[in-house]
Amino acid sequence: MNVPDDFAVVMVTAPDMDLARRLAKAGLEAKLAACANIVPAIESHYWWEGKLESSNEALVIFKTRQEMLPKLERVVRDVHSYDTPEFVALPLIAGSRKYLAWIENNT
Repeated sequence: MNVPDDFAVVMVTAPDMDLARRLAKAGLEAKLAACANIVPAIESHYWWEGKLESSNEALVIFKTRQEMLPKLERVVRDVHSYDTPEFVALPLIAGSRKYLAWIENNT
């Protein structure tokens, strides 16, 4: 099934599980996402202020609708401890009709 253009998956990294859980809870309580998965241990490598850095982080994956993205990003920025938190939204290109209906009904 082709997915309507209005669904997205959002990735947000956090320095620890405590913040990842707070981000997930904030997005869900505001009904800006239907689901938030937390991958507890990722190793991130990135450029920051002209230097190559690495750190251990947690990854929050939100399932939502694209129209929720601006508000979800605002919540992430308000709750997050980073000056420049990751907020990357990817459009869905496929998904089960029933699951997408569930996302729509819970956002």
